[in-house]
Amino acid sequence: MELITWNDFEKVELRAGTILEAAYFPEARKPAYKLKVDFGEFGIKWSSAQITKHYTLEELPGKQIAGVINFPKKQIANFMSEFLVTGFADENGDIVLTSIDKPVPNGSKLI
Repeated sequence: MELITWNDFEKVELRAGTILEAAYFPEARKPAYKLKVDFGEFGIKWSSAQITKHYTLEELPGKQIAGVINFPKKQIANFMSEFLVTGFADENGDIVLTSIDKPVPNGSKLI
């Protein structure tokens, strides 16, 4: 594990956002959803997330998650991902979202 400085950590824009919409992403190589997330003053952004094992489309809207919003856009199939959805792999390698258990303002920075 490489150690980082506090200044390195401060560069990461890890922000709270609320999922507004979720849709299937059939063009992705691995099963995934497209997520539309409101990051408050940082705007509404889209990303792809391989979270189909633990989440249905119906349960995602309204969920607050943590995302990295200062990576460059990344093309995934025919889609441009605008932020990184964060999560942890379970014992099978399936992703569990990094979620927020009490409401915070969209756009809040992880501190």
